[in-house]
Amino acid sequence: MLENKNIYTIAVTGLNAIDSPGPGVAVIRALRDGLPKSLRIIGLSYETLEPGIYMHDLVDKTYQIPYPAAGTDNLLKRLEFIHEKENIQLIIPNFDAELYGFIKLGPTLKSMGIATFLPTLEQFDARDKINLYQFGLKYGLTVPADKIIYSTQELYACAEAFGYPLVVKGKYYDAIIAYTMEQAEKAFYKLSAKWGMPIIVQQFITGTEINIAALGDGNGNAISIIPMRKLYITDKGKAWAGITLEDPALIDLAKTFMQATKWKGGCELEIMRTASGIPYIMEINPRFPAWIYLTAGAGQNQPAALAKMALGETIEPYTDYEVGKIFIRYSWDHITDVKEFQQISGFGEL
Repeated sequence: MLENKNIYTIAVTGLNAIDSPGPGVAVIRALRDGLPKSLRIIGLSYETLEPGIYMHDLVDKTYQIPYPAAGTDNLLKRLEFIHEKENIQLIIPNFDAELYGFIKLGPTLKSMGIATFLPTLEQFDARDKINLYQFGLKYGLTVPADKIIYSTQELYACAEAFGYPLVVKGKYYDAIIAYTMEQAEKAFYKLSAKWGMPIIVQQFITGTEINIAALGDGNGNAISIIPMRKLYITDKGKAWAGITLEDPALIDLAKTFMQATKWKGGCELEIMRTASGIPYIMEINPRFPAWIYLTAGAGQNQPAALAKMALGETIEPYTDYEVGKIFIRYSWDHITDVKEFQQISGFGEL
């Protein structure tokens, strides 16, 4: 149990803070707010210039880990090394591309004394962009029509089926709206070069963009649901400001998702609500969003609740949160010394 530990050590990934930031820093802030002050945070980074590495008020120590493409064996070896030095009790991964490896290693990590709180591989695969339309049909959820393609020639059939504009999506991240075939082809080449095959082409839905951060206990119960409407959106479609909403329909939608899938862990439902009020599920992200600190600000600290459940505590579902809470993302220049950069670059630790 968390409260019985003098020092509890939690490892967190996703320490980058570019214009499309990772959730790691926000997750850590929420953990610091909601867990004992003796908490020790271990950062797990992929690159040497992830800002969270150098935020020593948030992250106690950082270790580099291999990219997901290196495979689970290399990841496990590195985690064994880190665990031997740090005695990690919980790992919270925050990138889509790394989740497969951490889910697969879940039983091994558990045998080492490291907890995780993640969906099963079946749950993870079912909500993948590639399977999203069939997922919606199976569970009675409204999802835009899409096609999975492997060549630009298939774009013509997509244009005929959906009309313009088309939404062209990468396998893991990124979406480009194409208003012509030329734009669609450029998007195909750009996204396939970055993320590989296949490419997802989705029906364009217009409306109000809403995101829902949700936490499931793995038994069909929604522990926390916080809907947020985007107030400011970047050119990559990311929320740079947002406000919590009071909307029973959105809460019910997230509850339906949790009950149908028995989702375990955090997730984000990306919603487009049309002028007629129909909420289309555009994507289901299988981890906390970058704006997750808003849940702590609104009274339902999802990262802290996840940590407590992962460590064996029973958490009753939240029922209330503050409506009208706004987050506004900002950036500042964090100053550090070149010695720290050399340390993480040369030794993989800081």
